[in-house]
Amino acid sequence: MSFSKPNRSAATGTKNRFGDEVSPFSGMCVVCIDGCPGLCEIGKSAVRGSEVIYPQPFGAITAASQKDYPIDFSHFNIMGTAVGAYGVKADSDVAIFPNVSLETKLGHDKKIKLRYPILGGGQGSTDVAKNNWEGIAIGAAITGTVVTVGENVVGMDQEAVIEKGLIKKAPELERRVKAFKDWQEDGYGAIVVQENVEDSRLGVLEYSIQKLGVEAVELKWGQGAKDIGGEVKIRDLKKAQMLKNRGYVVLPDPLEQMSVDSFQRTFDEFERHSRVGMVTEEGFLKRVKDLRKAGAKYIFLKTGAYRPADLARAIKFCSEAKVDVLTIDGAGGGTGMSPWRMMNEWGIPTVELECLAYQMLMRLKKKGKHVPDVVMAGGMTLEDHVFKALALGAPFVKAIGMARANMCAAMVGKTIGNAIKEENIPQSLQKYGKSVEEVFITSAQLKRKLGKKFDQLPASALGVYTYFSRLAQGLRQLMAGERKFTLEFITRGDIVALTREAASISGIDYVMDADKKEVDKILGK
Repeated sequence: MSFSKPNRSAATGTKNRFGDEVSPFSGMCVVCIDGCPGLCEIGKSAVRGSEVIYPQPFGAITAASQKDYPIDFSHFNIMGTAVGAYGVKADSDVAIFPNVSLETKLGHDKKIKLRYPILGGGQGSTDVAKNNWEGIAIGAAITGTVVTVGENVVGMDQEAVIEKGLIKKAPELERRVKAFKDWQEDGYGAIVVQENVEDSRLGVLEYSIQKLGVEAVELKWGQGAKDIGGEVKIRDLKKAQMLKNRGYVVLPDPLEQMSVDSFQRTFDEFERHSRVGMVTEEGFLKRVKDLRKAGAKYIFLKTGAYRPADLARAIKFCSEAKVDVLTIDGAGGGTGMSPWRMMNEWGIPTVELECLAYQMLMRLKKKGKHVPDVVMAGGMTLEDHVFKALALGAPFVKAIGMARANMCAAMVGKTIGNAIKEENIPQSLQKYGKSVEEVFITSAQLKRKLGKKFDQLPASALGVYTYFSRLAQGLRQLMAGERKFTLEFITRGDIVALTREAASISGIDYVMDADKKEVDKILGK
């Protein structure tokens, strides 16, 4: 069987002429007929070429792989128990799920406090990230979680002031940092600013630390959606030329007359690409040292679904540099724009990647080396994903990374908020009421918490907060059923593998082998 669905996808706006009559390995119609206008990816590429490499329409979507990987989190189940309690008194009136604590702490001094074990992954220079930033950032701030400003935000800012190759003023970055800080409460959560090759050359992290008061910064090696640098589409000729002059790779070259003449005639979007980094241990250690000297209080590394040797490098280098947090992002996760086939066909999927990371981290621990706090990312959206990821990587994985899911919550919140203002509420929601307070179930709770400030809260942020609240209650229920009332008590023994293959790659007990010693002890041999 084929795990992939090549040559047709909603992501590229393509399909097969004959529906299910498809050659499974090529994705072509079983009968490719002369006279077809080219509905499939091959046909569309015959007309639009490299435009069809990317999910569409750019700027209004996020995308994730549709490859059906052999093993994912559904191949594991969570094991409950009928006895005892960890973290609270074993008393039926005390060990209730609302008493589960989801707080965790990150960093060398454990002073990055999170109310929930969620870290918002990098939201960078794509239009969809820019246009929904308030919801993502404010939602994270009022929830008490982490949000990350992704790569290229400064380089893409037409209002940014750059002198002698260094950033002097960055209005868009300032807007993003301010959105979080204005709503942060009680010291919970954090805003992290990320850098890639171009950001490093511009001095973005030094600017963030020294001018904007950012305490946590992140070096980026890559992400699970792709193994090349970031991409966006540009629909403005002058902006494309500006980015070319700032050192980005822009295709076609907006400074060539042929491109100028063809723009808005044969094509209407330029592609802007970032460079890939060239990692060395010496260079990495020096960069970490320089950032600490610049005033960074916490340093993160974000790495993608590269080969096992690169994962080993990330773990070793973070140990040597005593990096605070390592985020490991599995293949198949989300993006604002990545090459579509690359998203489906490269890298190590999330479960396999986490299993490899666990093995490597355990080797470090046994040697007495520094082990950074780990955040696992890659397509997780619901509370069972969170629990399983924490358990599979225990005791090293302290939180999970999410980007596409909270972006979805922000976009839906914004859409419903606008519909309420326009008195055009979708039929499916009319039964709840006609106002924000009636439709969004957490409104009363947030009104008590925020007071008059609630009236300034964007509906997009309310959507993120409400989504996170659902995750929190679901996770508390799962943990209470497992009798684990704080995150530190979650272990690998809290899940079982449903297949022999999942057990083999993970080291998690196959369901029929679980608890064998305890069963023998209870029943006698």
